[in-house]
Amino acid sequence: MLRKLFSPPIFPEDEEKTKIAKLLHQIIIAISGLFPLAGVISFINPDASRFILPAGIGLIVVLAILMVLNQTGRTRTASIFLVTTLALIFTYFNYITAGEPRPILLLSVSAIIMAGLLLGDRASLIVATYLSVQQIVMIYLNTTGIIRAQGTGTPTTNTIVIIASYLLIGHIFRLSISRLQVTLDQVRRSEQNLQASNRELTDLTETLEQRVAERTLEVERQQQQANRRSRQFEGIVRVSKAISTGKNLHEILPQITELISQQFNYYHVGIFLNDSINQYAILSAANSEGGQKMLARGHQLKIGEQGIVGYVAASGNPRIALDVGMDVVHFDNPDLPLTHSEMALPLKSGTEVIGALDIQSVEQNAFTQEDIEVLQSLADQVSLAIQNARLFDQTSRLLSDAEAIQKQYQKNTWGRVARKKRLTGYKYTITGAIPLDNNDSYASATNPLKREVSVPISLRGENIGTLVVQIPNSEKVNTDQMDLIKAVAERVALSAENARLFEETNRRAEREQVISDIAAKITTSVRTENILKTTAKELNQLLDGAEVLIKLGTDRNQ
Repeated sequence: MLRKLFSPPIFPEDEEKTKIAKLLHQIIIAISGLFPLAGVISFINPDASRFILPAGIGLIVVLAILMVLNQTGRTRTASIFLVTTLALIFTYFNYITAGEPRPILLLSVSAIIMAGLLLGDRASLIVATYLSVQQIVMIYLNTTGIIRAQGTGTPTTNTIVIIASYLLIGHIFRLSISRLQVTLDQVRRSEQNLQASNRELTDLTETLEQRVAERTLEVERQQQQANRRSRQFEGIVRVSKAISTGKNLHEILPQITELISQQFNYYHVGIFLNDSINQYAILSAANSEGGQKMLARGHQLKIGEQGIVGYVAASGNPRIALDVGMDVVHFDNPDLPLTHSEMALPLKSGTEVIGALDIQSVEQNAFTQEDIEVLQSLADQVSLAIQNARLFDQTSRLLSDAEAIQKQYQKNTWGRVARKKRLTGYKYTITGAIPLDNNDSYASATNPLKREVSVPISLRGENIGTLVVQIPNSEKVNTDQMDLIKAVAERVALSAENARLFEETNRRAEREQVISDIAAKITTSVRTENILKTTAKELNQLLDGAEVLIKLGTDRNQ
């Protein structure tokens, strides 16, 4: 407990308060050293003891109070109390000496210094002013005879007081200088810390500027990459649109090469298609001026032997030359002198290689992994477009052949119908419908006072007849009447075709029935002679008495 009491207090939360408390503690200890001095003076000069003893008792009480206040954290209160007490004590000594210059007055300087150390420069000025005023007052009172000096000091006593005053003032000055040195050290450390902070701040600023510059470059790079990706996706969309709207390879392939070159900013884009025997890859479309020259002369590369395109057309694997000068497979084409990078991607139909997409750039290392993925997707779409166009061409040819066969079949069928029925058509007059046979001439039945409106009777694009309407020369056929005539002609064609198909179906049904009856009669016999006789008999009856000969065996001469 006593050790704690006589140790300077520490306040971790307030560094400045701790410094003041420590300084106050040291001053209290220094003032405590005056008690032995007071004892020595009282022993040497017993007459002075009557003044020193009350002051010493009061000082003990004051120091005790100061220790308690300082230890409990009321440091400023203790400082004010100390300075005030010292000022009052020195006033008391000045009073009993009636303002006469005595060595004890030197100690009043310590009160001024303590006030400045503990309470700031204003406090030292206030204490100095107070002591000056009270000194003037004491001298005035002494001059007017109101007070008189009490007691006298011996040379020895005065010497002791002067020495003690010097020591106390020197100690207080040491404390002041020590505090000033500590403050200067703190200022230096703060300055060093500030310089270090400034250096760190400068480094951080430079780092931030560098990071901002790097980030700006990164943002610009990402923006460029985003713009490029946007153009790539736009290119994919436009190529897809061209593929979906076109059906002719001669129209689609040049559009694709132009779009890829524009959207991806490539020097040359060409599409090669393998020939029917997979011997040559033939250039079928190109966008560049050199590519047009190559198309004009029928440029082709031998599959598996010439250039990157030949390699891709043979292997079905993509190939990239980021520097064509270093690629031994690259075909040095004089029509494309600016090429520095080349990439060829296979065009496939399932597992079969049908050609190659050739892309060339004026820059080295022009193709990234993203470009390869996007362009491979485009190559797949081009492959699909080629397949669709070929299927469309094949389907169109088959459809044309089927239509031609159908038209010929309809023409022959209706020709047979007319010949079989010996009927050319019908003419309707006021007397009714009159059939026209093959010997009748329609022209002979026409009326010169009337004019004709002829509408073809068409069935699936093939004319099977004509619908002729005669009207007076003075009348005109309006649009509605003409549409009506055409609609009747269409209905006539459909109805006639349906009737023909119905008759043909009935005939086939009758034939099938006859064949089924003959087969049923034949299957009831188990002997060959009976089977042959039954077959000949049934055919004779079916063919109106025609002679039927059934011959068994083979002709060895055949």
